[in-house]
Amino acid sequence: MKHEERLSTASDLKDKDEPIFQALMTAIVEHQLPPGSKLPEEALSEVFGVSRTGIRKVLQRLAAVQMVTLTPKRGAQVATPTVEESQDIFRTRMLLECANLEEVIAHCQPPHLAALEALSRQEELAHQQREGATAIRLSAQFHIQLQAIAGNQVLTDMVTRLAQRSSLVIAAWGAPWQQGCRCHDHDTLIVLLRQKALPELRSAMQHHFEHIVASLRFEREGDGVPDFARLFARQKRES
Repeated sequence: MKHEERLSTASDLKDKDEPIFQALMTAIVEHQLPPGSKLPEEALSEVFGVSRTGIRKVLQRLAAVQMVTLTPKRGAQVATPTVEESQDIFRTRMLLECANLEEVIAHCQPPHLAALEALSRQEELAHQQREGATAIRLSAQFHIQLQAIAGNQVLTDMVTRLAQRSSLVIAAWGAPWQQGCRCHDHDTLIVLLRQKALPELRSAMQHHFEHIVASLRFEREGDGVPDFARLFARQKRES
């Protein structure tokens, strides 16, 4: 097989797996599949209508970004961050996101502020309506969009992955209704960003992360096998 043909085949396989990868990633990030949930290849294969080999490849991709753990004989499970790992995830986010704020301020324009304000309003509404999955998604999206203002795609990708792993931390160690970040913290960040007040913005971001870590409860609940047919019914209809 020619080199170009091998590349095309690999790309086609990844494209075929992508909807399944995204469906599982979304379910994990939005706490529909909590930490410790078992991910049996046979059950997922039946739900998504693909071979176990295809499911195995998706699970390997999720393991590569540390959203899933693969253990011999036990199979795949949604990752459960340890206490130390959880603290390190937020510590790393704080370091990266605070360090990038100078570039964020330098590139920030009125449309960026308007987009962040819209996200903050949507997140507040989700909290009021107790829509946990939506609040989690919007909280992560706020931080990713804020950092993306600087135009550093490598850093934005890193923040995206860390935000996804943060959702695991909150699912594993958060209080029953700790969905994403505190909305008024995001409003404060927007005000300081508009004022281009770098020291105050960095301080507010640091306190924001410190509050999240301080609110975590390091207790763990049991695991089990979720109802995949219910979770991914729409995905199966569309495939």
